Amino acid sequence: MDKRKVFEQVSDIESQIGELYEQLEELKGNLADLLEENYRMSMENKHLRSYLDKQEIKRVKVDEKENSKANLPGEGFDNLARIYEEGFHICHMQFGSPRQDGDCLFCLELFD
Repeated sequence: MDKRKVFEQVSDIESQIGELYEQLEELKGNLADLLEENYRMSMENKHLRSYLDKQEIKRVKVDEKENSKANLPGEGFDNLARIYEEGFHICHMQFGSPRQDGDCLFCLELFD
């Protein structure tokens, strides 16, 4: 073999290795950037989940308060009960007319 040809082949392989090394360095830098971004996103995600959990707890507490208030009879319910006790219908079919035959099942259904 020609010594010059062997030297050229070695030089070509050396330049290819140099190019591969540059590509490897570039990939290494990109990987470091991706890992850093991934860590940052993970921390942000963790903080957002924590925030959402706190908001959910607050919302549940507010809903529980509203539900407990909604379950209590109000002033309108008291007025209907008073009207019924005075002997008048409170059902939608005969509202305001006097009850003559005792209790009305439709009126009593409103109390349930």
